[in-house]
Amino acid sequence: MEKYAIIDESAFPLITIQFTGAKSTDENFIAYLQENKNCYRHKEKLGIIFDATNASLPSLKHQQMQAAWLKENKGLMEAYCLGTAYVIPSAAVRSILRVIFSIQKQPVPYQICENIDEAQVWIKSALSKNLA
Repeated sequence: MEKYAIIDESAFPLITIQFTGAKSTDENFIAYLQENKNCYRHKEKLGIIFDATNASLPSLKHQQMQAAWLKENKGLMEAYCLGTAYVIPSAAVRSILRVIFSIQKQPVPYQICENIDEAQVWIKSALSKNLA
């Protein structure tokens, strides 16, 4: 199975999720959602950068699964996630994110960024304000 996303927790509490460009399948998308939830296993405050620079467009079914995941994990996110930064240079992928958020609101502060540097500045600011 080709991974849909790679999750890097090496700089915890900053987590980076980089989409690989692989087409979403039931198998890799379910694995991505499970790995995403696993980021909260420490029950500690964190911030996440979603790097969608290479993201492929998920199917409508997978968009709905992502929205359901947000709804199901809202409390977990509100308790531990201080913010999410999205690196989305593609207008098409930004549109998909808006569709997902129209199905289920993003429960934590977020910023849509054009590049990884902008995302790192925003998320580090969110973390430093809330972890100080």
